[in-house]
Amino acid sequence: MGWNLSRPGIVSLIVSPRLRPAVRATAMSAGLIAITMAAPACVVTVDNDGQIERVEKRFNVDKTVELRLTTFDGAIEVRSWDRPEVLVQIDKRGPDKDALGTIDVVAEQKADVIQVEARHTATRTRFVGLGFFVSASAKMIASVPRNTNLVIRTEDGSIVLERVAGKADLHTKDGSIRASETSGELVAETGDGSLQLDDVSGRLELRTGDGSIRLSGTPSSLKARSGDGSIALRIQNGAMMDDDWTIVTADGSISLALPDGFAAQIDADPGSDGKVRSDLTLSNTAGGTRDKRTFTGALGQGGHRLSIRTGDGTIRLTGY
Repeated sequence: MGWNLSRPGIVSLIVSPRLRPAVRATAMSAGLIAITMAAPACVVTVDNDGQIERVEKRFNVDKTVELRLTTFDGAIEVRSWDRPEVLVQIDKRGPDKDALGTIDVVAEQKADVIQVEARHTATRTRFVGLGFFVSASAKMIASVPRNTNLVIRTEDGSIVLERVAGKADLHTKDGSIRASETSGELVAETGDGSLQLDDVSGRLELRTGDGSIRLSGTPSSLKARSGDGSIALRIQNGAMMDDDWTIVTADGSISLALPDGFAAQIDADPGSDGKVRSDLTLSNTAGGTRDKRTFTGALGQGGHRLSIRTGDGTIRLTGY
């Protein structure tokens, strides 16, 4: 016998044929919603996410605005479109209408700042039987002009950002962050989750307390830090360093691919237990073989310092 929690709000109990009669009797007495028989196991399903209510907020804009999105629990997604307006859809979720009534949506526009916040006004969890609790949540999906500044906060949920240019400050306490085709200034921070950035450019500051970082693009400024996770970066043609870059993980490997013609002062140190493996040709090189720990020197014409550190792991540097 075991539990299947593969779908949000869906609790499935997998029961061996030997225990089927006793479990069926227990389920009937507990008033379970549905029982599905299948050989060689019985699946008992309880659907506790039965209510979804969508709220829409629209704002007309004629210039670049700052959009602030905040939710107590739920994912936030932002994508650009070709309309002079901001549309924010809020999906309020809960086990019943009473739970949805505990979620308030506050929206206002003052000058160039638009703010939409989902607030929870009651105890966040509710007992539904069989030792399980469910919580209300509010997911946000926003469509914005491409040139929009963003401040995004969620206590528990993922963040997705696509095709937006401007300043973006993204923060989740528990969840992944994914950004693609963005430019400008981006700060992305999660307390527990991975960071995935594809085809990004501009000034980037990336932090995760526990998770991996994956990036491809042409940053001009880069600070990437993981408390526990690997880091893989592919810097694309045309990237130039405007200042010093730092790439750090406390525990994990780092791989960095640099295009031909890239210029930097490389300073790679894998810590006492790691190694640097590189096919780059540096001038004034100290180390860099499989037998030597650190790898430092000028790549191309040199320039700003590219610092690479891991507390425990291998650093791999490749050119292409």
